[in-house]
Amino acid sequence: MTFVFYHSHINCLINNLNIYTHIYIMLIQFDYIIKKFKLKINGILHVGAHECEELKTYVNHGLQPKNIYWLEAQTSKVIKMKNKNIDNIYQAIVDEIDGKTVYLNISNNSQSSSILEFGTHLKHHPQVKYIDRIIGTTTRIDTLIEKENIPIERLNFINLDIQGVELRALKSMEKYLHNIDYIYTEINTDYVYKNCNLVSEIDEYLNKFGFKRVLTKMAGNAGWGDAFYIKKIINYLYKWRRI
Repeated sequence: MTFVFYHSHINCLINNLNIYTHIYIMLIQFDYIIKKFKLKINGILHVGAHECEELKTYVNHGLQPKNIYWLEAQTSKVIKMKNKNIDNIYQAIVDEIDGKTVYLNISNNSQSSSILEFGTHLKHHPQVKYIDRIIGTTTRIDTLIEKENIPIERLNFINLDIQGVELRALKSMEKYLHNIDYIYTEINTDYVYKNCNLVSEIDEYLNKFGFKRVLTKMAGNAGWGDAFYIKKIINYLYKWRRI
C-alpha cells in the first residue's frame, strides 16, 4: 500500500510540473551516462534548477524526490516550484564569496539568466536578451549546506548549470567535494559570458580532487556545451570491470 501511494505522489508531482512542455536541456543524456559508467547515484545536488526540468528523468532512474536538492537564483522560480510541491529547493545566487551584492541579469528565455554579462552569447544567440536586472546577495554552497542542514553526505552527484560561474560554485563547496563521485556541468570553451570560467580551468581544478573529464558534448560552434566528470578511482574500477 505504501509503495502505491509513493508512486502516485511522484506521478502527481511530475505532472504538476508540466515537465512535458519543457525542452530537455542536458546535452549528454542522463540515461546514457548511467548505463555507460554503471553509476550508483545516492542523491543529487542540482545547482541551477530553473523549473526542475530534469526531475522526471531523475525519478525514472530510481531517484526519490527527497534525495534531490535544488538551488535556483531566481526567487520567482523557487516560489513556482514550491507551489508545485518541490520541497527541497532553495533560493541562492551562488558564488565563491558570501554576501556580495550583485545584479542577476534576467533573460527573455529565462534559462540564460546570469550574474555575468553576455559575451559571445550575443553573437551565437542574438534572439536572447537581458530584459531585467534584480539586485541580490551571493551565497557559497557550503554556507547553504550548513544553514539548511542539507545532507551532502547522501548526495554524490552534482549537476551544475549556472551560466558561466560553475567553477565558482565548485570552489564554494570545496570542503565537501570528497562526498561527490560524479559531476555534470555546463562548460565554456569561449567567453560566452564575460569573465566566465573556461573548461580548461575546471579540468585543472577538479584534477586536484581526483576527477577526470570523461564525456564532452558541445552545442555546435557556440562555445558552450556539457561535460561529465567522474572520480578517477571509480573510472579505474569501471575500466577494470570491463576487462
